[in-house]
Amino acid sequence: MPRVERTFAGRRLVIETGRMAKQAAGSAVVTFGETMVLAAVTVSDNISPLPFFPLTVEYKERTYAAGKIPGGFIKREGRPQDGEILSARIIDRSIRPLFPEGFKNEIQVFIYVISADQQNDADVLALIATSVALNSSKIPFLGPIGGVRVGRLENKWVLNPTFQQIAYTDIDLVVAGNRDSLLMVEGEALEVTEDAVVDALQVAHGGIREVIGAQEELLKQLPPVAKMAWTKPTLPPGLEPRVRDMAQSEIREAINAKDKASRAGQIEKVKKSIAERLAADFPENGRDIGNLVGDVEYEALREQVLNTGHRVDGRTPVEIRTISTEVGLLPRAHGSALFTRGQTQALVAVTLGTANDVQRLDSIDDASETTKSFMLHYNFPPFSTGEVRPVRGTSRREIGHGNLAERALQRMLPEFEDFPYTIRVVADILESNGSSSMASVCGGSLALFDAGVPMRGAVAGVAMGLIKEGDRYAVLSDILGTEDHLGDMDFKVAGTADGITSIQMDIKIQGLDVSIMKEALAQARDGRLHILGEMRKALAEPRSDLSQYAPRIVTMNINPEKIGDLIGPKGKTIRGIQDETGAELTVDDTGLVTIAAVGGEAMARAKQMVQAVTAEPVVGEVYEGTVKSTTAFGAFIEIMPGTEALLHISELRWGRTDKTEDVVKRGDRVKVKLIDRDERGRLRLSMKALQPKPEGVEEGNGDGGGAPRASARRRE
Repeated sequence: MPRVERTFAGRRLVIETGRMAKQAAGSAVVTFGETMVLAAVTVSDNISPLPFFPLTVEYKERTYAAGKIPGGFIKREGRPQDGEILSARIIDRSIRPLFPEGFKNEIQVFIYVISADQQNDADVLALIATSVALNSSKIPFLGPIGGVRVGRLENKWVLNPTFQQIAYTDIDLVVAGNRDSLLMVEGEALEVTEDAVVDALQVAHGGIREVIGAQEELLKQLPPVAKMAWTKPTLPPGLEPRVRDMAQSEIREAINAKDKASRAGQIEKVKKSIAERLAADFPENGRDIGNLVGDVEYEALREQVLNTGHRVDGRTPVEIRTISTEVGLLPRAHGSALFTRGQTQALVAVTLGTANDVQRLDSIDDASETTKSFMLHYNFPPFSTGEVRPVRGTSRREIGHGNLAERALQRMLPEFEDFPYTIRVVADILESNGSSSMASVCGGSLALFDAGVPMRGAVAGVAMGLIKEGDRYAVLSDILGTEDHLGDMDFKVAGTADGITSIQMDIKIQGLDVSIMKEALAQARDGRLHILGEMRKALAEPRSDLSQYAPRIVTMNINPEKIGDLIGPKGKTIRGIQDETGAELTVDDTGLVTIAAVGGEAMARAKQMVQAVTAEPVVGEVYEGTVKSTTAFGAFIEIMPGTEALLHISELRWGRTDKTEDVVKRGDRVKVKLIDRDERGRLRLSMKALQPKPEGVEEGNGDGGGAPRASARRRE
């Protein structure tokens, strides 16, 4: 069985094939530490009629991999979780540029995480396994490629850091590439410099070459596999030159229309006109004519930028579109912003919740259930691009864009201990013509400021593009949708004035040199600083107070031994406080009580009730309590809910008292002073300590005839 084993990043890396999923076109198993991933690829023998390359990547985490049973009512894996979708997108974006142009046979890639050691992430292992499966199959693929994660820990670069190490890194990038160049970048950082990102990419590329070397060693052990025969669809003779001749001048004019709708409309008009004029000679080639006009558009846009430096909307390569911002436009939302850049617009709203609103995650990467207190949800409705199309739930694109914006903002949020709110940000894209995810970052930052969230700094994002023909290239700032579609790169960079917090790169060419990425990062920084300046005009810093409709949260610490008293039998006490006040209470095992309420009166009342239930009696303090019972040697007084202490007969009043009931009776409300707590926790009260001593009066009853000294009693 073909197998390669070597040490990589200080751990055992094993790549093997031929043991599992042998009926697939290609398969591979990659083991790193004790995390194992299986990738299997298949290909259809038929050419797809779809107008795009039909590649599907499915990434599945099997809960048995971590020795778990799925949570919830249905005890089997269901629809992909967000983390699985994000991992699938990483693999898809890495391999898609490496299939031959014109290849249209449907391909499916299935990845199963079959063992999870809860130390090593499986996403980069899945990329390696996919590369081996494709290269060992009959599928034409320009590989192999490799993938690594890179982090910086105490100023030292670490390849494939463990989950425990990632928690302490200031940069976390997943990078894919081949021997010569990079293909995909995805990650987050804690305000790191552009130079640090470049260093990370170079370190990652070294690891990628090492991983590719291991794959090549394995592939040499396999018998030669004939790649499947396929042919690029051919056009009828004479069609292409006629379309090009008819379309070139009209397309050059159409692509420079003033806005997106005008450009799209004029280009569609050219396609329709040429199809009608050629209908007699080429009646069955309407789609081919449209594709050829698209090729002319592709070439015209690129040549215009490279030859003149002018983009289709009249901007220079480094120019950012006009920006407008509004904040506080939604009266009932806890924070809101409307961010518009050119023809891209995001309406972003912030909701502040309590600890009970956290998202609970069931993951194979953690030994126990984890929670998430910050969420950003991105929505991309059809009307944002003027289209009519089916709506079938949240798309993978929406999940990916939302995660990118979430990571950009997350590192700048206050610690949960300092701002104990669950925060949900919703970005509704109302218009889209390029870089709506970065508009969500900008709008999200402003909405968080408007909500009064004490962020450490404002965050903005910009999408960079690339047009490259041979040695000529142009890096474009703040790309339009058409520049994304017809260009070679979509490079999104988000961050503050001090550094980068999130990054994502996809390319359509077969690799990108680090020097071009360095130039793009520098240009992105200039664009980001410009956008931050425009955002400051709307709101320069977080508001000093929260919305009147947002819950106020206070925390207080109680003795952990009092947690049971606060919760009460079957939760009766804590529910009673919540029902009476309208506040929301949570308590953890350390005794930290969190109280959330809309309105100061509810907050004050809830806090008072918690203190009453959990407060510790303090010697020297005066309490008003209820006489619960009387005895020959004194009375028991409830000075706090559930806490009774002895009021000895000698402490009832100055002078002698023959009978306790002469002074107090059961049910009386009396003021007493706590005068003693002994080493066993027993409490003694006094009424006479609150009374002036009359002249000539003796001390009182002494020990009351030798009556036993009773301890404080607890009431269940």
